[in-house]
Amino acid sequence: MNYAQLLFPDFSLIACGWLLCRYTALDRRVWDQVESLVYYFLFPVLLFHSIVRSPLDFDATSHLLAAGVGMGLAGIALAYALPFMPWIGARIDRRDHAASTQIAFRFNSFICLALAERLAGPPGLLMIAVLIGVCVPLFNMAAVWPMARHGGGGFARQLVRNPLIVATAAGLVANVLGLGIPAWLEPTLSRIGAASLALGLMAAGAGMQFATLARGKVLAVSVLSIKHLVLPLIAWGLARGLRLDPVQGSVLMAFSAVPTASSAYVLAARMGYNGPFVAGLVTLSTLLGIASLTFALALPR
Repeated sequence: MNYAQLLFPDFSLIACGWLLCRYTALDRRVWDQVESLVYYFLFPVLLFHSIVRSPLDFDATSHLLAAGVGMGLAGIALAYALPFMPWIGARIDRRDHAASTQIAFRFNSFICLALAERLAGPPGLLMIAVLIGVCVPLFNMAAVWPMARHGGGGFARQLVRNPLIVATAAGLVANVLGLGIPAWLEPTLSRIGAASLALGLMAAGAGMQFATLARGKVLAVSVLSIKHLVLPLIAWGLARGLRLDPVQGSVLMAFSAVPTASSAYVLAARMGYNGPFVAGLVTLSTLLGIASLTFALALPR
């Protein structure tokens, strides 16, 4: 499978945003408004639609779900622990850490869906839908907590005011209750989802400043290593320990190694944190996804 070809659209959209912001009249004033549109409307609609459109079969995928959640919790714990690790803790900015912990464990849902379909067809799509439906709310809450705690805004207050959290939780509840999207509304929601992905990636490119990565090299290497090396190894161990079948194992390994969520930049920027630094991490994660997917799917199962 050509992972470079699969990830090229994301990377090219990031590059387009960077070029447009720096070399055209579409400067930061324009992209600030784009970020607000993506954060408050487009991304919430995308997340709700992604979760609602596929029924969640928890019984058939219980072991896969346990492995995916376990892997995610391990990534969250490692990311949270970075300020307390010897040598690393003294070399990272705590505010930048609060914004970038999410890079270590969040995932790009669209790439997950594309990979699952190519690896396992319709059964793979159903499996990844379960993982997305359960892990998106959990991982989004884990992404918000360090920023809410560091900013002193109150975690519960940030949760109920965060449109991404509200949309994913509502989507999960609707799915469990068996509520669906009317057929006449599907095309509109699909187009909103496509727009959110494109504009979110372009906004990340527009906000990117490579100099910020140079000032936070230790933090950048740490969160990206967790995301693209440690998590695939943890997923591999869980797949073997829980004796997942070959299809479930392939889906889990792909889930563990995909690039981080493109909405990470928008979330950090809208909550008042170092958006350019997080945008740079999103870009690097997109590039590293080629290597980590190759590595993860090559591990023996």
